[in-house]
Amino acid sequence: FAHVRRRRFLHEVVMRTNNLLLNFAAPLLQRRSQRTCWMRVRSKDWWERVVLKEFEDEEWKDNFRMTRRSFNKLCGMMEGVLKPEVVTVRAPVPLEMRVAIVLYKLASCAQYRLVANQFGVHKTTVKKFVYIFCKGMVSSPVIHNFIKVPTTKEAIGIARRFEQKFNIPQIIGCIDGTHIPVLPPSDGYQEFANCEGWPSYVLQAVVDDMYRFWNINCKMPGWTYDDNVLRQSTLFNQAHLLPKVKINGVPINHFLLGDPAYPLMDWLIKGYAHSPNITPEQESFNAYLSSARTTAETAFERLKSRWRVLLKRSDCHFTFTPHVVGACCALHNFCENEKESVNPIWTEEAAALALDLPQPGLRAFNTSDNANDFSQTKVYTCILKIQS
Repeated sequence: FAHVRRRRFLHEVVMRTNNLLLNFAAPLLQRRSQRTCWMRVRSKDWWERVVLKEFEDEEWKDNFRMTRRSFNKLCGMMEGVLKPEVVTVRAPVPLEMRVAIVLYKLASCAQYRLVANQFGVHKTTVKKFVYIFCKGMVSSPVIHNFIKVPTTKEAIGIARRFEQKFNIPQIIGCIDGTHIPVLPPSDGYQEFANCEGWPSYVLQAVVDDMYRFWNINCKMPGWTYDDNVLRQSTLFNQAHLLPKVKINGVPINHFLLGDPAYPLMDWLIKGYAHSPNITPEQESFNAYLSSARTTAETAFERLKSRWRVLLKRSDCHFTFTPHVVGACCALHNFCENEKESVNPIWTEEAAALALDLPQPGLRAFNTSDNANDFSQTKVYTCILKIQS
């Protein structure tokens, strides 16, 4: 019976061990697991108390580039794009706060994380609002409230004001380009690199006499020549639809002014090529054109002073950057229409930031100065007839 006693002894040892383990585990099994928090509490004090209750107009402009009156008007125009969805779990971010988040991001080019901390939301929320706002503004009919080709009546007014300022008739816009920094794809850096060596998109724009863009194109990478950017744009393909004016019963084209990098067209004029044979009249014509073209340069300066996201290599995906550029141009026009001024301090700071990424010079693939001079003489003669 020795083996029976041994078996009983081992069984008692196992039972006592199991009981001991159960005694230790019982409190752990009885303790209820604590529920984890599914939403972190974040402070919205800056927006709800400081901005909404204490900010004056000058502070609104410094942070959002417009006064509160203009801000409220913009919110009404963007309600169909950014209006919060009806939810029952928690209160959605209000429309006004959504618009403010986007404007703050575009004006400062701060990281998503910093903007999120400022408004008391998550960084993915900031990114979502920026994408919805920019894509909605550019891809929906809302864009036509901000950027559109002038009607015949509007074109006549633009041409009259251009002539009063620069003594050149029939001008309804200045065409120019600027490079916008972009975060390129890892396998496509060379395609986006401009002649200064940094990756960019080319923003081509037509500007009226009041520094407003009425046509923009931002889809060509930085290596593209200026004249090729024009030829690939809707402006070039639909130039025949530009408004005309009748003089003595004859329909006459309105003109755009361009720099030497652009081709000479029956609707686009530029200065004479500099040569030893240039006449005093041609030099005078060039001087007037050069003075008028500063309108586009000033418009780009005001655009980038307001929206610094266009000055830095932002954290937006390269395929989304054109939407951001389009939204900034539309917001620029909105500010100009609302008579929102540009703070000289913004301009100084923008000029300092622009030194990090210098703009490329004029680039044209192929021009024939002789042919251009011959055609330019005909245009010049036509303008003299209009003036007389």
